[in-house]
Amino acid sequence: MLKLYGGARSRASIVQWYLEELSIPYEFVLLDMATGEHLKPEYLAINPMGKVPALEDGEVKLWESGAILLYLAEKYGKAGTSIEERSIREQWVLFANSTLSTGLFIEASREKDVPRLLTSLSKILEQTPYILGSEFTVVDVAVGSILAYVPIMLPIDLSPYPIIVDYIKRMNQRPAFEKTIGKR
Repeated sequence: MLKLYGGARSRASIVQWYLEELSIPYEFVLLDMATGEHLKPEYLAINPMGKVPALEDGEVKLWESGAILLYLAEKYGKAGTSIEERSIREQWVLFANSTLSTGLFIEASREKDVPRLLTSLSKILEQTPYILGSEFTVVDVAVGSILAYVPIMLPIDLSPYPIIVDYIKRMNQRPAFEKTIGKR
């Protein structure tokens, strides 16, 4: 059985969301970050950086939410079979974890980055219900999870981006989202 390690408020919930979407059984190990449980030798053997989330799948030990999402998509999801399809999926997951999260969460760059990022995403979502087309994928977990934090955590006015607001609402209404991130 898969074992997912996370903290009370960590990106482990993003991985949980995808695990629930895939209907994969897993054990969630809640680490007490306040007491340094993530810095103990047993956990550092799984993730030497001492961060969460981390995933164990048999002998495979992974950390970084994006890497875990991509692994799960490849092993258990409906991953594309060509290098082009996989690269596009990887591009979007990396975008979510780097460009999008930095543009939204780093206050110094927010004013410049938000209009550019959300306008570009709106144009894509005007054409299709999900980032990569007509089907929900791991990309929507990666991008959707970052966007879902905007209304609850960030002082960003989304009114100029009604398509983004609609996308966030649709992600929030997914049963797997409600069971994981939605409970936070």
